[in-house]
Amino acid sequence: MEAPPDNDVIWARSLHHSHNGSPALSGVSVGVHDGEILAVTGPRGSGKTTLLHCLSGQLVPQQGEVWFNSVPVHTMGPRLRERLRRDKFGWIAPEPQLVPELNAWENVALPLLLRGAPHREAKKTGLEWLERLDIGVCAKKRPHTLLQGQRQRIAVARALAASPSVIFADEPTAALHRADRTHVLRTLTSAARSHGITVVLATHDAEVATLADRTVPLLDGRPVATVALPGVSDAEGRAACSLSV
Repeated sequence: MEAPPDNDVIWARSLHHSHNGSPALSGVSVGVHDGEILAVTGPRGSGKTTLLHCLSGQLVPQQGEVWFNSVPVHTMGPRLRERLRRDKFGWIAPEPQLVPELNAWENVALPLLLRGAPHREAKKTGLEWLERLDIGVCAKKRPHTLLQGQRQRIAVARALAASPSVIFADEPTAALHRADRTHVLRTLTSAARSHGITVVLATHDAEVATLADRTVPLLDGRPVATVALPGVSDAEGRAACSLSV
């Protein structure tokens, strides 16, 4: 078993994975440098989400290796992988996965509280990140009272508040209009750089991909040299942001 390069915080080799017999990844290898923002690009169905799930330990690849800081993730049991995700990784999904019974600052502070941080310290950190994302006024509101864009900002704040080693962001701004998308992405990338957080970002949006240091294009579960990506129109963004639950 070949050891990963020293400067790669995440390293994967020859990943294969199928869903119900349909190939999602076919021999994908990738290395992510410490502090790098890496964009995994490609159209919908190209294997981006499956790759992020394998790299973050949510899925164990059917073939291949995944390493985090020279420790093999693919040989870990479920409990160790769960602990790794809790202590070292942040996750931002396309739709905000918030706890409905908690208000905004409690959702942001939740990872810190689960790690055993003092309540006052966790609340202070949660409120600070809500302010940075311009939703401090929502701190005491529950998710069902907020718009989609506000809920997604809370999800981004939660990922950043825990100061993880790596944030995995799976189409984190797909449901936001252009103004929200730009603000959230700038906050995410600038905070990641200032705090030395590595980011693995899956996107099918060419504009989003330009914020990364490097891109890994996928097509039909395989790495390719280049892949054409569409932009997201203002009309599509406005329609997505106007939806609320």
